[in-house]
Amino acid sequence: MEFIRAYEEKYSREHPVFYQGTFAQVLNDAKRELRFLLIYLHDADAPDTELFCKDTLSNREVVRYINQNFLFWGCSSKSDEGRRTLNAVKANYYPFLGVLVLKDNRMTIVGRLEGHTDPGLLVQRLTSVVNEFEINLVSARADRFEASINRSLRSQQDEAFMESLRADQEKERRREEQRMAKEAEKRMLEEEARAEEERRQSIAREKIDSISRVPSEPEAAHPDAVHVVFKLPCGSRLERRFLKTHSLERVLKCRPENAEIIETLEEAGLKNREVLFVNDLDA
Repeated sequence: MEFIRAYEEKYSREHPVFYQGTFAQVLNDAKRELRFLLIYLHDADAPDTELFCKDTLSNREVVRYINQNFLFWGCSSKSDEGRRTLNAVKANYYPFLGVLVLKDNRMTIVGRLEGHTDPGLLVQRLTSVVNEFEINLVSARADRFEASINRSLRSQQDEAFMESLRADQEKERRREEQRMAKEAEKRMLEEEARAEEERRQSIAREKIDSISRVPSEPEAAHPDAVHVVFKLPCGSRLERRFLKTHSLERVLKCRPENAEIIETLEEAGLKNREVLFVNDLDA
């Protein structure tokens, strides 16, 4: 910064470490870091300035104490930044030193030294201010620590809640999957039951239809009567009489397209008394 360069050229390179930035920046950093802020307003034309800079600010004990306990910021009172700072701290005499600390959550000036001060007295007065207002920083650090702990606890609680929520959602997802799987299985079983019922009803209708198509049995003494004995897979025999002119139904789907169709029992070679063997092809 221009002020630091000019200061070192005119007075000494031995001085507390100047903060390189604006007054607003150093205020924010002191507040964030919870440190004391020492500001120096410089007026090169003030009668005590040269002695203060060469004798007091270059003193090793002063340099050590300020570097150890403060952020140190300075500027010329004749610069734009200096005039803004002057209005903020209400400096009346130069050289001006002001001590600021966080108080009621804002940086507040709690000590001021105006005019020349010898090194020993400066350290003594700064120490007095630090001792008096250190409690503000201690309290602020405690508040921040407590706030940090509370944020950490809330974060952990939020994480625990989210973990519990995710677990509940996963359980609900699994229950929904199981419910849907059971419903799908139930629908499949219902469909199978309906299909089986339709098959049974179809068979029953076919049986009824088949019975309705069976002609009346002729008298045993009828000259055109054909006695047919069905030998069933269970070994029982079923005997029935048909007329020679009755049709013989065949399983048309099993025959070749060009197969000769036998229309009657007579054409099938059945005469007075015949035996038909009925085999269960599915057995």
